[in-house]
Amino acid sequence: MAIEIEQHSVGLSKIAVSEAHGEDSPYFAGWKAYDENPYDESNNQSGVIQMGLAENQVSFDLLEKYLEEHSEASSWGKGAPGFRENALFQDYHGLKSFRQAMANFMEQIRGGRAKFNPDRIVLTAGATAANELLTFILADPGDALLVPTPYYPGFDRDLRWRTGVKIVPIHCDGSNNFQVTPQALEAAYQSAESMNLKVRGVLITNPSNPLGATIQRSVLEEILDFATRKNIHLVSDEIYSGSTFSSSEFISIAEILEAHDYKNCERVHIVYSLSKDLGLPGFRVGTIYSYNDKVVTTARRMSSFTLISSQTQHLLACMLSNKEFTENYIKTNRERLSKRYDMIIKGLKKTGIECLKGNAGLFCWMNLSPLLEEPTREGELALWKIILNEVRLNISPGSSCHCSERGWFRVCFANMSEQTLGVALERIHKFTEQRKRNET
Repeated sequence: MAIEIEQHSVGLSKIAVSEAHGEDSPYFAGWKAYDENPYDESNNQSGVIQMGLAENQVSFDLLEKYLEEHSEASSWGKGAPGFRENALFQDYHGLKSFRQAMANFMEQIRGGRAKFNPDRIVLTAGATAANELLTFILADPGDALLVPTPYYPGFDRDLRWRTGVKIVPIHCDGSNNFQVTPQALEAAYQSAESMNLKVRGVLITNPSNPLGATIQRSVLEEILDFATRKNIHLVSDEIYSGSTFSSSEFISIAEILEAHDYKNCERVHIVYSLSKDLGLPGFRVGTIYSYNDKVVTTARRMSSFTLISSQTQHLLACMLSNKEFTENYIKTNRERLSKRYDMIIKGLKKTGIECLKGNAGLFCWMNLSPLLEEPTREGELALWKIILNEVRLNISPGSSCHCSERGWFRVCFANMSEQTLGVALERIHKFTEQRKRNET
């Protein structure tokens, strides 16, 4: 029997009572609706299908197969000779073998077009921790980061909540497929200055979440040039870099720096994680790769609050050091994601729904603006509630991603079976057909 504890009014910190976490966002509200009534192919076919979670399950069988064939990765061997060494390991740098394996994997994903020094890799408990840690280092409370819209809703929590840093949006629109322009960068900078905010940097996601598209080389050049002229930092979150449908379609900011002989590189920092490309969000493995010596040193000191267990590092060092496995995984995962993307895009098109042309990620950017009763945030959220509560699909409304255009939704497709995706597409089809009949 649960014991009820009387709650008195005891003061808490400003962070504890702050609403900057963003938990009241429709992005998180949709997850709650799914948790209360989750769809199951066998036991709950009328439940909510989770299409708001960017999780990669399409290649999980490859990971399981590797572990079945390489038991040494998840054990310490006969007599457990490495158990004491790893159980007592406390170096903030992390296991050297793992940092080397991560550097090699990051190079592999980029087709060898960029090089990474394992001594510049700082390990963190996921990309969430990496982005927050970098924000603590690059900016003071009350300073600002410029972030292109639409952006991942979790950034409101990751970048703002505990750091006290402000996010100033770089407004992008569908006229050029939401690509960042020099004009939009300058407008965001001027907007921050008008609010007396000191701009410390630009943060981009490449490939983009929620767009599911890579940033063009020319745009990356313009963003780096802008950061250099303003003497501010550039953070490139590249956690979906291995989830492009073709390696040649992704250009890392590391490649741009290499092409410029690393001029002005000290302002550039890359965030990476194994949560998306390798489908291991539960392992909480993230990295910061910085070209700034002071940032590397400080990040390593601060990483003591967000370490990865040595057992996890040991397992992944073994896995990522197996080149036969990584080559097959990267190739197969890309093919499967591309196939799944084609399935949802073609299914939506048959229903008369268009999406932004994508080439990466675990989601598509779906345009439901023709179904809005009014082109406002309220109209978009009204449609979202119907889709969540009646159609029973959890998708993320564009307004939760701070999109300036109404009617866009992020729809995830890699966290379910093809059969479940087929059910979701059928539900969308029935819903749109019913809306058309009601209009006539």
